[in-house]
Amino acid sequence: MAPRALCALLGTELPVIQAPMAGVQGHALALAVSRAGGLGSLPCAMLAPEAIRSELQWLRDGTDRPFALNFFCHRPPEPDAQREQAWRAALAPYAAQAGIDLEAAPPGAGRTPFSEALCDLIEPFRPPVLSFHFGLPAPALLARVKAWGAVVLSSATTVEEALWLEAHGADAVIAQGLEAGGHRGHFLGADNDVSPQQGLFALLPQVARAVRVPVIAAGGIAGSHEVAAARALGAAGVQAGTAFLLCPEATTPALHRAALREAAAPGSAARDTALTNVFTGRPARSLVNRLLRERGPMSADVAAFPVAAAVLAPLRATAEAQGRDDFTPLWAGCRADACREIPAAELTRRLGAGWA
Repeated sequence: MAPRALCALLGTELPVIQAPMAGVQGHALALAVSRAGGLGSLPCAMLAPEAIRSELQWLRDGTDRPFALNFFCHRPPEPDAQREQAWRAALAPYAAQAGIDLEAAPPGAGRTPFSEALCDLIEPFRPPVLSFHFGLPAPALLARVKAWGAVVLSSATTVEEALWLEAHGADAVIAQGLEAGGHRGHFLGADNDVSPQQGLFALLPQVARAVRVPVIAAGGIAGSHEVAAARALGAAGVQAGTAFLLCPEATTPALHRAALREAAAPGSAARDTALTNVFTGRPARSLVNRLLRERGPMSADVAAFPVAAAVLAPLRATAEAQGRDDFTPLWAGCRADACREIPAAELTRRLGAGWA
């Protein structure tokens, strides 16, 4: 599928998508990418309804070019006091050291799946593109989205998921390789089983052969060389996230920026990445910090997604107040070493140059 077909589908000049990254960006990054000819994305899963409305207004007022809203499609877990207590017990030594009572901790930031109420909220704005993580919304909700003409994207981590997405209404599939930062988008199979998943350049050609819709490559996309390789393996476009984390338009917190700069320093091996479930209860790629080193990146004790994040929140807040990233999810892909502090528009054009 040629890049021009994806550009025609999305209404963009370049087949370049900025990955939605909750907690490290708002409308400013999305606007910069869209104005540069790519597709800027706004993560909505952790935003309150009024914040979504405000951010949407900024996007609508800031550009007449396409942009995407991203939502999660996970099923909220059933309450499981025993499992949550096991996670508190696992974190108890850290809590004792910090003088924190995890039992008294208020809930942390949650992740809200796409719903009728959220659809009601965004429908008056008619966002041109919606992207989803962890599958697709219910058929009735998907029909509403498509009724106003929105293009629908979703992530696949296996060929089976790509075929499912195509069969259930996705207009394009994001092939998410294991290199990608942040949460794995898998939705077929157990939440914490990543064994069927592959690196991008193994997954991509298989997905491109299996589906008829455009395929977007995601995972380890840092510059024009990776873009050219993805194109050679059948991608119609690319999605990059980690590469944007040091852009001035991103809201990446200071501790996260410092860790990324350390990872990007020439010859640095101090900041590797790992797939971990200890921050939220689902596998996601992060720079390694104290919690990952001492607990191990994958834990059988962890509470369900996204409850685990709420249990961890007091430890995270206390450490951050002291200038430490010990319990902070430092989401980043395998090419964190390629992060550069350049404007998002310049990075978008650099990625676009891979299609020349």
